[in-house]
Amino acid sequence: MDHHAHHMGMDHGDMGGGHGGHGDMGGDAHKCSMNMLFTWDTKDLCIVYRWWHVDSTLSLILSLFAIVVLVAGYEALREGIRKFEVASSKRAETVPRQNRVEVTRRAHIIKSVLYGVQNFYAFMIMLIFMTYNGWVMVSVSLGAALGYLVFGGSTTATKDTACH
Repeated sequence: MDHHAHHMGMDHGDMGGGHGGHGDMGGDAHKCSMNMLFTWDTKDLCIVYRWWHVDSTLSLILSLFAIVVLVAGYEALREGIRKFEVASSKRAETVPRQNRVEVTRRAHIIKSVLYGVQNFYAFMIMLIFMTYNGWVMVSVSLGAALGYLVFGGSTTATKDTACH
């Protein structure tokens, strides 16, 4: 590595800590491994954020449980959006014709915001899955199944989105 780049904090062995390979210097005491291949290893596992670091069996179990809950929450959000769409369509049918355009436009704006939130949530789940850690991947799948079991009563089991 070029000596100049090393002192500018561009040491690629640093994993983004910005210390340029000069030791801890007050930063995080742990490193996050970034696997690009499937693994069951949890050593130096960080999930999406540096602060979500798995450093013990207990933190692994709590993290996996949190992932199941987060993904089940995504299914709850999807079901809530579906119910909102049905309710807003019914509401638009019951208002006088002159108010229908305003009610429909307002519902469309709300649905657009909810759609953005749903997509952000889905991409965050995708990033969690992309730790390539088998334990995390299984937890995402269990959360999806649990969420569908609890919240997915008004839809088929086939997916209509590309990411989660």
